[in-house]
Amino acid sequence: MKHFTHIADLGPEGVQEVLDQAVAWKANAPGHHLAGRILGMVFFNPSLRTRTSFEAAMIRGGGNAIVLEVGNGVWRLESRDGVVMDGDLTEHLREAVPVLGRYTDFLAVRAFSDGGGLDADDADSVINAFRRFAGVPVISMESAREHPCQGLADMLTVRENFGDLQNLPVTLTWAPHIKRLPRAVPNSFLLSAAASGCDVRVVHPEGFDLAPSVLEQAHEYARATGGKVSVLRDRAEAAAGSKVLYAKAWGPTDGTAEVRLEDWMTRDSDFDMMHRDAIFCHCLPVRRNLEVSETVLDGPRSHVIDEAENRFHVQRVILDRLKGGA
Repeated sequence: MKHFTHIADLGPEGVQEVLDQAVAWKANAPGHHLAGRILGMVFFNPSLRTRTSFEAAMIRGGGNAIVLEVGNGVWRLESRDGVVMDGDLTEHLREAVPVLGRYTDFLAVRAFSDGGGLDADDADSVINAFRRFAGVPVISMESAREHPCQGLADMLTVRENFGDLQNLPVTLTWAPHIKRLPRAVPNSFLLSAAASGCDVRVVHPEGFDLAPSVLEQAHEYARATGGKVSVLRDRAEAAAGSKVLYAKAWGPTDGTAEVRLEDWMTRDSDFDMMHRDAIFCHCLPVRRNLEVSETVLDGPRSHVIDEAENRFHVQRVILDRLKGGA
């Protein structure tokens, strides 16, 4: 593996290898397996868990991390090719990225969707520019299309609660929000769950479809692993017998979709038709009593803190797999 920016860089077999190693290392820490290594972290967007968990993984592994926030002490960066740079973007990725690659052993990048639509998200221009120009392994800390480290942490959390993931029923439900959030997190949960052989039910209002390319990739993984992917409109049908309820907000596909937000906030009653041991998951940050009721978040079904911790455990495995260089 030369880069880890998309679940496809691992595939179903690689996903299971990372989860296996993360479980083993949670029981027995690997020590200074990253000694002498430097991770450069480039943030086009803010972070709490992602930044801290990657820095912690490097420090506990005996390495170091350099954090760069674009536009805050670092030149604003242009990613488009063929443009006349006569605006407020000072430096092009074609120069900045290979320079950073000369200083570091890995580069990790966080660059959200710019809202340009499904095709633009699929193109994933910023993260793919880093892959082309870095000269060292590149890791996604969330891009326009995916947040693969979050997807792995989600699956590790589910595995810790239920063991075997094969045909495990899990539900990804749309959640309301005051902003038009990107699809990277739901995409990665769907892809990671399908790659793990789960029975994945995706439920959302009309007009909030996930990208056809992501759905086709998920179906491909499900065919390979013996899992299943279903896209539904009825929340009760999606929840019936499920063992995981994963709530996440994302924006409409065409910008004109309308939905009653209060009909989609996750409440305790959503678990009535689920498996008696069902758990609740969310990537965080979460807006209480808008996306999810506080009684769910503060209740015994919630594993959102475990998910956040598990970011550290899967990411140090990824770093270890990539330390051989590009």
